[in-house]
Amino acid sequence: MAQPRPSTVGNIAVSPVPLGDREQAVAYAAGLTGELAGLMRRHRLDTLAYLLDMVKLEAEQTLQRSEGDSGNRSPR
Repeated sequence: MAQPRPSTVGNIAVSPVPLGDREQAVAYAAGLTGELAGLMRRHRLDTLAYLLDMVKLEAEQTLQRSEGDSGNRSPR
């Protein structure tokens, strides 16, 4: 299968979303939004930084819940 090509937002190239499983996608979102939040803070775009921090927090909590769910499963 061919790899997805990077998309663009304005003049900025955006890396393709990983094709892995759900946890990989959520971890990718957490990392990316953390970096974007830092960029927004450096440019004093506080509301954008706050919103991105909330997305990062939700992604991290989703990962924790997912890890907890997989740890509670009993072997069949």
